[in-house]
Amino acid sequence: MVNEKGKMKYFSIMEELKAKIVKGDIKPGEKLPSENELVTRYQVSRHTIRKALSILQNEGYLYSEHGKGTFCSERMRHQKNSKNIGVITTYISDYIFPRLIQGIDSVMTENGYSIMLKNTGNSRDKEARDLEEFLSKDIDGLIIEPSKSQLACKNIHLYEALDQYQIPYVFIQGIYTELKDRPCILLDDCQGEYLLTKYLLELGHKHILGVFKADDRQGIQRHKGYVKALQEGGLAYDPEMVIWFHTEDRRTKPVLEVEEKIRQGVPLDAIACYNDQIAAEVIKKLQSLNIRVPEDVSVTGYDNSYMAENSIVNMTTIAHPQEQLGAMAAELLLEQIRHVPREESRVERLIQPELIVRESCMRRNVRI
Repeated sequence: MVNEKGKMKYFSIMEELKAKIVKGDIKPGEKLPSENELVTRYQVSRHTIRKALSILQNEGYLYSEHGKGTFCSERMRHQKNSKNIGVITTYISDYIFPRLIQGIDSVMTENGYSIMLKNTGNSRDKEARDLEEFLSKDIDGLIIEPSKSQLACKNIHLYEALDQYQIPYVFIQGIYTELKDRPCILLDDCQGEYLLTKYLLELGHKHILGVFKADDRQGIQRHKGYVKALQEGGLAYDPEMVIWFHTEDRRTKPVLEVEEKIRQGVPLDAIACYNDQIAAEVIKKLQSLNIRVPEDVSVTGYDNSYMAENSIVNMTTIAHPQEQLGAMAAELLLEQIRHVPREESRVERLIQPELIVRESCMRRNVRI
């Protein structure tokens, strides 16, 4: 049986019941309606109801007692004294994330907490599953890097559930518009890209191609900094000189679009990249086309990752205080757990960027 949205009916019933459990509408230890009552409520077969309940039992949300009925699991009762902290990042094993996690772990370990790691791959569906899993565990708080933070929050009901259970959480590196009043630690990405673009302008560049990510807050803010610097430098903003990409095409589109601009003969003397990963791939592509960096085209990255110093050409970039950011997020979460008022907080929430100049940019013999 399929419902109007194309989902199997048992799956829709399972999702509805799970949402009620997560939000606390069905409380730990509470008995669910009988199978007969659920059959009548949803107008489906007993087999469909049993299938939905079976999934929730397998996932630990429900348990059955013979002759008594089906009950909401006690694991949904949050005591908030576990000394466990959940950490959700978009990625774990590469780029800036190991050091960021190290910063979190260092502070939490010092204060007697253990961290439980999850990563979303920047998928909002995976974020939902991770939040649901943490909501089913006894945790004292969460540190969350939101997935596709520029888009509307798809999992607002799960954050509302955290609020209802009084589980504190802190966002890092991005925040959803709908939750902008929640505690967060951010890098001033607008100012960071402004510094990079201004530096390129000061070197005499007049044709600066920008490469930015469209589905997260960092990409949008970095684009704003790029635009601000161009305007202050007296150059008109040209949307044709901006390449936008999304999470799903991050490995292919930026480089392909840069190559296409070059094949079209678009004049460019610098490329401001969203991050060091993109910059490293762009430099490789330029060299494969016999375009020298920085002699022919200057390239900037962002984040000062290990790639910035280990690329074919050492990159001019923006420092990303990875361990510091993680430590600050941990300190802020500890303040939330201890109910420290906002006006008494000792944690800075906006990190100012630092320009790191290396060999990937060269002065042009042109006046701006």
